Amino acid sequence: MKQAEVSTPSDREVLVKRSFDAPADLVWRAYTEPELMRRWLTAMPGWSMPVCEMTIQVGGTYRWRWRNDEIDQEFGFTGEILEAIMLSKIVHTQVYDPGDMGGSMGDGPSIVTVTFTETNGMTNVETSILFASKSGRDAAMSTGMTEGMEMSYKELDSTLSPHARNET
Repeated sequence: MKQAEVSTPSDREVLVKRSFDAPADLVWRAYTEPELMRRWLTAMPGWSMPVCEMTIQVGGTYRWRWRNDEIDQEFGFTGEILEAIMLSKIVHTQVYDPGDMGGSMGDGPSIVTVTFTETNGMTNVETSILFASKSGRDAAMSTGMTEGMEMSYKELDSTLSPHARNET
């Protein structure tokens, strides 16, 4: 698959577009089922995802934590589901928890909108992250966020491959 396309449509926003060779129902499951999410969202070598909790419904919450197993440090995100349209769209707040890794992603929560559009068995995913400020967006971008997203997307490609599908 082609790498993710990254743009900054406004001074507070990052837009990431990526296609997956799988139907929307499988991609949706990978985004909404903790056991599947853990298989692809920890693509960075030496990292694990010890916490992956979520309730995908309006008013539901989530909590994700990643751990660098070599240095035993963690960070994470929490938030609330604002909108959930089955197989189509998830909108949620996102609050960065620096844990013992440190760093900042600006003041206030971000709003993340993920859309899923299937065409001929291919699913296009667009992730829009609206930060509370330009400095928050810039801080997040400086962490290598979008490079990390692409590493995870490559792992998602593998998770969605026909062989892996038979194991889910």
